[in-house]
Amino acid sequence: MENTENNVKTEPTESADKKPASFTRRTAVIVGGSSGIGRETALKLSAKGYRVFNISRTSLKGERVRTITADAAQEGEVRGAIESIGEETGSFDLLIYSAGFSMAAPVEHAKSGDYRYLFEVNYFGAIEALKAAAPYLKKRGGRAVIVGSMGGDLPIPFDGFYSSSKAAVAMLAREADLELRKHGVRVSALLPGGTATDFTYSRRVYGEEESGSYSPSVKKASAALANMEQGGMNPSLVAESVLKLVEKKNPPPIAVVGVKNNVMRYLYKMLPERVTDYMVRKKFNQR
Repeated sequence: MENTENNVKTEPTESADKKPASFTRRTAVIVGGSSGIGRETALKLSAKGYRVFNISRTSLKGERVRTITADAAQEGEVRGAIESIGEETGSFDLLIYSAGFSMAAPVEHAKSGDYRYLFEVNYFGAIEALKAAAPYLKKRGGRAVIVGSMGGDLPIPFDGFYSSSKAAVAMLAREADLELRKHGVRVSALLPGGTATDFTYSRRVYGEEESGSYSPSVKKASAALANMEQGGMNPSLVAESVLKLVEKKNPPPIAVVGVKNNVMRYLYKMLPERVTDYMVRKKFNQR
């Protein structure tokens, strides 16, 4: 990675159409916009006239989105990228945190480096992004959306670190919304269910040697999760939900994508945990 004063690298982008001098263009910053839900959201925002900055390790090429290269797992890189955007634009309207990592591993054998990396990307990166963006969002009464997961409400067998990080992200959004709303900024966590993206194929799945006696169960659970994701929602639908959420006058701190997922979340919260845990075991072939 090339080093600059902010330890980030800006990729070239296509020039946008010229607008009248009176036109005030809204600006969005997306962390993790090079693929999946983040990419779809970046494209939709750009199509609606937003000036879009993507912060990720790889570029979103061929689109009117500028990429600033940074790694959410490396302390200070996302903060430096956001501050460089803030210095250039003076303020911005929207922050979306969509960076994510998942691993399928038994708790007993999980490697410290793996689950610490997961939390750096999924949770601590979101904190750093919110901290860096807050001063710029306050200037415009902006919005922040953290992409969470239905997995934050329920345990996913052998993907518990991911579920834990998404539960933490939801609480982070609620807390930040409490603190920032008096400054005109609203923060929400958006919870999609299984979504058909390449995220499925980048999951770190422990093999037989790493999983030990848990190996057959890890295979069954990770296969069931992959099938659920690839048979799930289109990322474009989730991106549409992001846009609808940020355009609400009074957005909720927690929003769920889709009627079915809203009903499921309500039922899971009403039912005893031993019942929901049984349902999870059955769904992920852990009986």
